[in-house]
Amino acid sequence: MADLEKGTTTTTTSGVDHRPYADNGSAAYRNSPTTPVRTNIANPGTLGLFSFASTTLILSLYNTSARGVNTPNVVVGMALFCGGLVQLLAGMWEFAKGNTFGATAFSSYGAFWLSYATILIPGSGISDAFTDVPSQEPNAIGIFLMTWMTVTFLLFIASLRKNIGFIALFFFLTFTFMCLGAGNFVVASAPHASAGLIKAGGALGIITALIAYYVGLSELLASERAAVVGLPIGVFKHD
Repeated sequence: MADLEKGTTTTTTSGVDHRPYADNGSAAYRNSPTTPVRTNIANPGTLGLFSFASTTLILSLYNTSARGVNTPNVVVGMALFCGGLVQLLAGMWEFAKGNTFGATAFSSYGAFWLSYATILIPGSGISDAFTDVPSQEPNAIGIFLMTWMTVTFLLFIASLRKNIGFIALFFFLTFTFMCLGAGNFVVASAPHASAGLIKAGGALGIITALIAYYVGLSELLASERAAVVGLPIGVFKHD
């Protein structure tokens, strides 16, 4: 059982806990949303959030046709390794820290990016399977994205007692998936009419990525003993 669960600490005669990553009374450490159990394992929250934010930002810029880019295949590498593998590893470390929410979120979105990248890899044969009926592919991708909208909405519900940063992140991400999923459904019947929904999803994705960067930086600064600044994320006080 973790020290936090036992209600005990390791102190010296000065009354200060000198173990690595001990909170030493730091309000930022105690309020860290992805560090509910005190251990010597570093907080993987920032790694997962930065990886998620970077991959989401790149794809979202493509979805808004930034710099005239409409083909998202360059994101495959990021989706496989940064958004996929790194987030999955962050999720595994969250399990080790006893954080069910962080472990579920990071592992789930790591799997999302790995699966999305697989769809875009020509050698996977996924797109080739729709050659005879091309309209089925956008419908299939739409169902894929709407399923992830559902997962995200469930995480949004779980985040309601976490902090404002996570609430905003999952709120915007839910609508990002909704717009992108709806946009793909429209592609199946009227390709040109889908541009607005896809771009809206891209814009919401950019907002989501920026929020994830902010929350991740807040986590990073909270883990430092002498951070240059602290970034508030609206942690709720629980009885």
